[in-house]
Amino acid sequence: MAWLLPVAGGFLLDLLLGDPPRLYHPVRLVGALITGLERLLRRVFPATPGGLRAAGAVLAGTVPAVTAGAAWGLLCLAGMAHPGLRLALATWMCYRILAARALQKESMLVYDRLNAGDLPGARENLARIVGRDTAALDAAAVTRAAVETVAENTSDGVIAPLFYLALGGPVLGWCYKAVNTLDSMVGYKDERYRDLGCASARLDDLVNWIPARLSALLMIPAAALTGLDAAGALRIWRRDRRRHPSPNSAQTEAACAGALGVRLAGGAGYGGVWRGKPFLGDDARPVTPRDIPRACRLMLAASVLALLLFAAAILWINFIL
Repeated sequence: MAWLLPVAGGFLLDLLLGDPPRLYHPVRLVGALITGLERLLRRVFPATPGGLRAAGAVLAGTVPAVTAGAAWGLLCLAGMAHPGLRLALATWMCYRILAARALQKESMLVYDRLNAGDLPGARENLARIVGRDTAALDAAAVTRAAVETVAENTSDGVIAPLFYLALGGPVLGWCYKAVNTLDSMVGYKDERYRDLGCASARLDDLVNWIPARLSALLMIPAAALTGLDAAGALRIWRRDRRRHPSPNSAQTEAACAGALGVRLAGGAGYGGVWRGKPFLGDDARPVTPRDIPRACRLMLAASVLALLLFAAAILWINFIL
């Protein structure tokens, strides 16, 4: 019950304000911690596969613990000053974890460029929100990539943070954010991070296991609420949710593909290396730029449903206790 107001307030602030470019984002501090600790661990541990895996385990354990400890300490200090200050800080900390508005804004910039016939500009905007190579993508591939990142980040950027905020407030929420940031920075399967990033990637898979599936399930009623194909979302999710090297990524992408009635995923280039992936969904019609705002509406509806679900769960638990 204690975290219901800050979580709801943070969600509303995210929808209203998004991620203002001139406002320093505290996740940069997490990134700086990861970079500094990585340098230190590479000097301390031997540069062997076993040594780098041990260093990666230390990195994966230390960064979330330090981040959660910092969040807890800040909230304690604010509470000593005034309960109202603690509430305001908790709300702000919840807000800075969520990314629904930023995800919508960035993907809609891709849509606007495509709609204006500016393919180079669309590629440039897409490169800000995806990890794949974008320079040679045609309009359909740019659109598909934008829809996929909205679908995947429905869980990673919104519903998973809400899940952990509801469970443990800003402390657990920022612990999750640290794990997610670790995965985005060192969880690659390239030569540099194959061993060092192994623990971070597996930890990210673990903490996202429940939220990814919950996000996909919430996309089904969200599809009905936004005029999309709820039955298709359920059918494709059940069929294709395991068709991805990651145990979690295909969950929301498959549900989104079914809701839109398009085919997503397939292979893509990363750092000049082509990675083949199975397709998700049926090739019933070509993907079009209009699928980007449709995916955004699906993401927002699923996020609101998640907030309502978690709020109801918090109230019910407090009632029975």
